[in-house]
Amino acid sequence: MNSLSIRKIITKTILTVIFTCLGIVMIAPFLWMLSASFKLQSEIFKTPIEWIPRVFHFDSYKEVWLGKHPFYQYYWNSIKITSLTVLGTLVTSSMAGFAFAKLNFRGKEALFLIYLSTMIIPTQVLLVPRFILFDKLHLVNTHAAIILPGLFSVLGTFIMRQFFSTLPNELLEASKVDGASVFRTYLQICLPLTKPALVSLLILSFTWHWNEYEGPLIFLRTNSLYTLPLALTNFVDENTTNYTSIMAASVSSLLPLIILVAFFQRWFVEGIASSGVKG
Repeated sequence: MNSLSIRKIITKTILTVIFTCLGIVMIAPFLWMLSASFKLQSEIFKTPIEWIPRVFHFDSYKEVWLGKHPFYQYYWNSIKITSLTVLGTLVTSSMAGFAFAKLNFRGKEALFLIYLSTMIIPTQVLLVPRFILFDKLHLVNTHAAIILPGLFSVLGTFIMRQFFSTLPNELLEASKVDGASVFRTYLQICLPLTKPALVSLLILSFTWHWNEYEGPLIFLRTNSLYTLPLALTNFVDENTTNYTSIMAASVSSLLPLIILVAFFQRWFVEGIASSGVKG
């Protein structure tokens, strides 16, 4: 084994140790939160920290899920809003991305540039006109006011357009020779090949809308319509010193995101890497 190989092994080992330490530091707050949610109030701030409680207590989770404001109602609201929004985002972004990548029409590049430039507009600027519009349509204090704006995503269109651009044009030419329509080519030939990009968009969109706070805060007024982030904020305000319950509520709100990312991690990394291969 030459000196160059030994140097590479040492470098790789050092980098592995460094990134492992960074990973432990980053995950430590979540592990503490998870541990604290199963403790009594008097046990949370004991030193040294007991990462694994001697006795697991579930009273905090009972209070969160079956207490004064049960979280199952807010969970259902968040699941409904997020699921419909993510589904709409996947449909509209994939169709728009396919059109911008593979179809030829006048002004395509200029239209895509204009559409992409809307990302620089702060969302806060649009809140007042959006509120006025939804108020005229009698959509304020309904879930539709949260779902409708989220059905279209500039970032999602960009990701899908970049991925569709990597597909060879011969696929479209072959399907055209076989008599397939444009929509059938998109749905049955090209779309199944974009699984990594779709999964990346799914995770990004799900995370964004699951954690969205500003929209529900402005457009929802009835407690029974609240989403999880809004309910969690109110729960923290009502239980300012009940740390075990706050930790249990926080763990409950994060659990779907952890499961989603853990399940789709492989496709997510592949999709993000592929979305920038070809402009």
